[in-house]
Amino acid sequence: MNAPQAPAAPAPIRDAKGKRPQFYEAPGLDQAMSMILVLAAEFSALRERMDTLERILASHGIDAAAAIEAFQPTPDVLTERETWRQAFLARLYYLARKDAADAARGDTDARFRETIATIAEG
Repeated sequence: MNAPQAPAAPAPIRDAKGKRPQFYEAPGLDQAMSMILVLAAEFSALRERMDTLERILASHGIDAAAAIEAFQPTPDVLTERETWRQAFLARLYYLARKDAADAARGDTDARFRETIATIAEG
């Protein structure tokens, strides 16, 4: 069995330019919904993987629950987990980070509409 590979360095985050469409009137609700959907996707994938692993281990007579409770992660494992956690949080807070960057650049709804109008005029 091969040892787990260390995660590759994260690729630079590239943001779409301009204002995102807003679906909800309440401030922040679009961001919250995006975060919830990211969490739901991560949870779903994790649940499937755990279920698969537990079934494989059980077919080999291994009590996964007891093994997990007894596991003591090494410093390398903790480092790998933290690297993953930071990448996950970057995905989770993507919209909040993008909105903050847009605000810092002065990207507003009015500026977006002006750009669209300019493009439409040719």
